[in-house]
Amino acid sequence: MTTTPRSARKPLLALTLSLLLTPLAASLTQATEMTVFKSPTCGCCTDWVKHLEKNGIHANEEVTDDMASLKQMLGIPANVRSCHTGVSENGFVFEGHVPARYVEQFLKELPAGAVGLTVPAMPMGSPGMEMGDHFMPYQVLLLKQDGSTALYADVKTPADQ
Repeated sequence: MTTTPRSARKPLLALTLSLLLTPLAASLTQATEMTVFKSPTCGCCTDWVKHLEKNGIHANEEVTDDMASLKQMLGIPANVRSCHTGVSENGFVFEGHVPARYVEQFLKELPAGAVGLTVPAMPMGSPGMEMGDHFMPYQVLLLKQDGSTALYADVKTPADQ
């Protein structure tokens, strides 16, 4: 049986750990990429993009005059639509003012049968809809492949965002 001299073990261990952990560290620091589709006149959409960017999600804005057709093509039911639509680099949909923390959580969990998340309408105080101290509790809904939704998060206070 051959043994490695003790003095050679530390560099070997360091090299092994480095090779194992480098891809993990790269994946943890790699920003999420998203394309955000919005109408040319919407200001809150731009504010939501700023919220994403501030929280480490890189967003490319695409302006379109036909949001309804885009939402229909993506399978977003009319009753849960909002003003803008984000699509992650792996094809998941984030409709409306979804807080960045839930975007990241969803992308880590990838719930079975889900296509994305939505915050229907435009709740006051949600990311991109800030109006001083005004806040309206709202729900983040899970969008499922069959067109149905389920509660994903109950946002009761600004701190829940």
